[in-house]
Amino acid sequence: METLSIQNKYKLKELELNALLEITQSINNNLPEASLYKIYEFTLRGNLNVKRMALFVFDKDWSCKVNFGTSTNCFEQTLHDEFLVNKSLTEINNRNDVFGEFDFLIPIYHKSALLAVVFIGGIQGAEDQEVKKSSVRFIQALSNIIIVAIENKKLARQQLEQEALRKELEIASDVQQFLFPDKLPYGPGLKIEASYLPHDRVGGDYYDYIPINENQFLICIADVSGKGIPAALMMSNFQASLRTLIRQTPNLVEIVNELNYQVLENAKGEKFITFFAAIYDHKLKTLVYINSGHNPPLLLTNGTITALDEGSTVLGAVHPLPFVNEGFITDLDEFLLFCYTDGLTETSNEQNEEFGSYRLEEYFKNNDTTDLKRVHQDIIINLDGFKGDNGYHDDITMLTTKVTL
Repeated sequence: METLSIQNKYKLKELELNALLEITQSINNNLPEASLYKIYEFTLRGNLNVKRMALFVFDKDWSCKVNFGTSTNCFEQTLHDEFLVNKSLTEINNRNDVFGEFDFLIPIYHKSALLAVVFIGGIQGAEDQEVKKSSVRFIQALSNIIIVAIENKKLARQQLEQEALRKELEIASDVQQFLFPDKLPYGPGLKIEASYLPHDRVGGDYYDYIPINENQFLICIADVSGKGIPAALMMSNFQASLRTLIRQTPNLVEIVNELNYQVLENAKGEKFITFFAAIYDHKLKTLVYINSGHNPPLLLTNGTITALDEGSTVLGAVHPLPFVNEGFITDLDEFLLFCYTDGLTETSNEQNEEFGSYRLEEYFKNNDTTDLKRVHQDIIINLDGFKGDNGYHDDITMLTTKVTL
């Protein structure tokens, strides 16, 4: 009997060695996770002759990855919280559910994180306590190797995904920078200053200055719903459409109607764009504008401030637009036009109060607007002081146009 016991132990060690070799080869061959789980199952069933087993792994949530030999399908079982507090090998006794069919619970930790829980039952040679303990320890070691290897694969995949996302964001950021004008006029008669502060690396705001002829130019500002790469790509398409349309016609009503149609076609109603565009004519001294659901820009003339709100609804929500009203201002030889996106006025302080447009009006009533760069710096400083410890939650864009004789 003693010789037989020694032979059995030798045979078991040989099986364990083969199992370990097979698992390590599979890991070294960089097999996918599903294949590693199958090899793990085959090793326990075939090489080690384990009768019942369930492996629960944490991957955003707890789920069963391997199960065999039980009367109930463990793939549909919820792992109870009581199994998540065990720090070491635990014997299972006196249970009348499916988990009562197992003999041992083996927690698999990596550092302080619980990665998996292994349930084992019907171990070969269980009548020999020494063999039983040795087998359980080996299964614990083998499970630890395979689970940590799978966890490393997850981490590597996440790193690759993060790197791919980083590159996508970098490309989208570069694309977005191309949307903005390389240079803005800042000389006698016409000064334009722009500031863009994206909340994330890629935002959904857009501004532009487009000379039409020697007398006319268009300025515009827009904000697409949402953030990130989809918003940047949508705005890129919007910019291309606008620049094509302005070469075909200076009629803002026609331009806005066509832009609305294209936004709706491209976004399928899932996104919309707020948009303000104005065309100024130096010779006629007229400003024509349409505000499509955007924050009303502030027009400063002769000491008065006017909010430019004539226009239409947002672009991309419905087609055709239910109404399009064109604002028209005459005898406009000197003025300042301040355009902005809602990230500016909707920034809130620690009392949950928004900055609001009235603070902008107060600023322009009480401050010199000769230096447009200084104007933008002052507003950002005021906004930063207003929000306190609160963060910024949206892109902030400012576009200021000043025309003088």
